[in-house]
Amino acid sequence: MKSVRLHSYGNNPTIDEVAEPTVTGPWDVIVDIGAAGVCRTDLHIIEGQWDPIQHPSLPYILGHENAGWVREVGSAVHNVKAGDTVIMHPLTSCGLCPACRIGQDSHCENATFPGINANGGMAQQLLTNARAVVKLQDGLQPVDVAALADAGLTAYHAVRKAAGELFPGTHAVVIGAGGLGHIGIQSLAAITSATITVVDRSEEALELARSLGAHHTVLSTTDDEVEKQVLDITGGGAHIAFDFVGERGAELLAPRLIRNRGSHYVIGYGGEIRLQTIEIISREINVVGNLVGTYNDLVELMALTSQGRVKLHTAVYPLDHAVDALADLDAGRLVGRGILVP
Repeated sequence: MKSVRLHSYGNNPTIDEVAEPTVTGPWDVIVDIGAAGVCRTDLHIIEGQWDPIQHPSLPYILGHENAGWVREVGSAVHNVKAGDTVIMHPLTSCGLCPACRIGQDSHCENATFPGINANGGMAQQLLTNARAVVKLQDGLQPVDVAALADAGLTAYHAVRKAAGELFPGTHAVVIGAGGLGHIGIQSLAAITSATITVVDRSEEALELARSLGAHHTVLSTTDDEVEKQVLDITGGGAHIAFDFVGERGAELLAPRLIRNRGSHYVIGYGGEIRLQTIEIISREINVVGNLVGTYNDLVELMALTSQGRVKLHTAVYPLDHAVDALADLDAGRLVGRGILVP
């Protein structure tokens, strides 16, 4: 089968022919890929940032945002069958460890992470397991939802965690209205009552943000000017700032945009947060990390998507053009999310 494989860090992946996966265990599920998302994490993987954490064996297939149709299942699988349309939770969890027992399957002690530390879905087929597959409701197609498996799920997870604090009269600031941020905006509009302000360097992205439910937008120029505008709009700062960028200075700007006792939710990554401890304690501010969401988060997100309350904005590329899609993402030419179709 055709696949997008990374052979060495710092170099583009290549289009390779590899053997199709096979069912070897009772909980295995093989999926014919209908669409695979292109994520900034893929750029970080290619740079080698994930090697110290996951240390995959190279070469391997990229792609951790995947949806498609079930081809074959193991003997114990009963939640899906051949032909079902599914989206995959990014991790294949075990169901037995303490984290899985309490529903925190994204912290499973025995998980594999296709596209991160095992062969992923930028290919014609993917091997996953029964605990990772979510059957899609009628009308949802893989190309329309694939990137929700990570980018959308991560954004929704952060908003879901914060929802109890975003009651009427509160302010949420979203930094970055790209692949993650545009889902975060819709999630905020769908499940909270907060006033939403979006900061981005692209007028096109801000126009999209307004169409998705943002009440205010701020064009990112200088940090001082952004801070001035946001503090004015929010009456002293956001209750929660969602940083969907996490690098290139956004991670330093976010704490300046929250009020005392506010929270900086870190979703994007790649940079380094630098805060004096006296500022943290005197302002009683919080820095909150956000990993990919849980299986139940993905089920909820699919419900919102089937209701039309969350929609993924995409640019579709053939699988053979994976390097072009990655280059467009790196250069900031993508509005919404890049999708590869085999």
